[in-house]
Amino acid sequence: MPGFLTGLRARLVLAFLAVVAIALALVLTTLPRLLDGYFAQQSSADLTRRTNIVRSFVINKLFEYRSVGTDAPRPILQPTVPLTAADGLRAALGTADQGFLRGVAELSAQANITVTIAVDRDHQDDIAYELYVPFPDELATEGQQREPISFQSPIEIEDSFWTQAGAGAPLRLVTVRLSEPFTFRAQTLETLIEVMTTAAVLALLAAVIASVLIADRLAKPIRRLTGAARELSEGNLDVRVVPRSASPEVSELSEAFNAMAERLQNSIGFIQRDRDRSRDFLADVSHELRTPIAALRTFNELLSDEAAMDEQTRNEFIEQSRQQIERLDWLATNLLELSKLESGLVLLDLRPDDLRAVVENAVQQAMPSADRKDVTMTMSVPEEPIRQQHDPQRLGQVLSNLIGNAIKFTPARGKVDVTLEATKDGAQMRVADTGVGIDPQELPNVFDRFYRGAQAHESRAAGSGLGLSIVRSIVEMHDGRIAISSTPGAGTQVSVTLPRDISVSSPAAVHA
Repeated sequence: MPGFLTGLRARLVLAFLAVVAIALALVLTTLPRLLDGYFAQQSSADLTRRTNIVRSFVINKLFEYRSVGTDAPRPILQPTVPLTAADGLRAALGTADQGFLRGVAELSAQANITVTIAVDRDHQDDIAYELYVPFPDELATEGQQREPISFQSPIEIEDSFWTQAGAGAPLRLVTVRLSEPFTFRAQTLETLIEVMTTAAVLALLAAVIASVLIADRLAKPIRRLTGAARELSEGNLDVRVVPRSASPEVSELSEAFNAMAERLQNSIGFIQRDRDRSRDFLADVSHELRTPIAALRTFNELLSDEAAMDEQTRNEFIEQSRQQIERLDWLATNLLELSKLESGLVLLDLRPDDLRAVVENAVQQAMPSADRKDVTMTMSVPEEPIRQQHDPQRLGQVLSNLIGNAIKFTPARGKVDVTLEATKDGAQMRVADTGVGIDPQELPNVFDRFYRGAQAHESRAAGSGLGLSIVRSIVEMHDGRIAISSTPGAGTQVSVTLPRDISVSSPAAVHA
């Protein structure tokens, strides 16, 4: 795999190998010292055991020497000046090259033997006899080596013997010392070091393989996240990472990445939709403005011609121009209002007031228009107050718009009913008329901006097509729902359902 040991994986592998190498180095440097000390203790204990054996042999030999013979008990030292070992004792113990101690050194001690006899107990430092028997190197077993001087552990043992002189004879101090013993300590330690070195090399190789596998396993989720982030940066907003790692940290990172990608996708989708709405909005605005501007241009050109000399024609053109200017003013006002509502620049002034007052004011304001058109208006509100959070001015705007549309599309001697009633979760307002109605195919589009219907009635076509869009925006700011039903030739009913509590998180909600 190209670049396998690069970046995070390389650092992880090097970190694992460094830890293993440090651990092996500590083991190889400290364990031989510990083993050396352990083997030294074992050698010292073994030397003590051998010294006890040699001491037993010497005691038995001295006892045999004193007890055997016609002149027993025989002295171990001759009463000379200075004192020296008796000839029989010398013969009994032998010499450095042959005799009793030589055999003991070769068979049991496997070390140098030194036997000393002091003058008496009061003069322990005055040596009357000393015999040193070295152990031949050529007799050592294969693999045995002499212990270093630092590990010598001589054992001195005292024993008392009666001399021929009788009960008043002094006690003699006999010391047996073993030195420079032959052991397998050095060979055993060397063998162990070789085995440990081989094991360390194998462990290091195994650590290399294991570290590469572990590093690859640890780095794989990071690689997946990196690839997903790269795809996300290239515009693939649907990319997600499946949390497959056993590590909770990596799983949390994957979940955080997915959450970020989800929010980013939603944000970009919102921006795209807002851009599309803005583009459509500008197209609709330019289309709506083109008609009155074209009419004004035509009237201006006609007024500049000779037709302007005709006072009646001129007055007619001026009146038409005034109507088009009013249309432009109405259109600009509604566009500004809708733009503020959709961009969130309008904040609700929420108050826990009675909804009945909003309905009564809206009906009272619309009553003159209904009377002029000979449309009967009725209002139905409950006797008990319906108090809940709402913006009275904005809800009044909603009702005024709905009632105005109902009057506009209801012929003379028609009827408009406005109803308010409490519901389980809040309140509902309904505006029903007996007007011309709306084609069922047009109902899904009536809340779109500038929509006036493909087969719009003349009175409907005269509007700006923004009123119901403004109504829907205000209702949604109250976390409410608006629904419309209609039957051509029978009338239309619009219902607005408002919740009792408006979400605090709503960006357009401000409590008074």
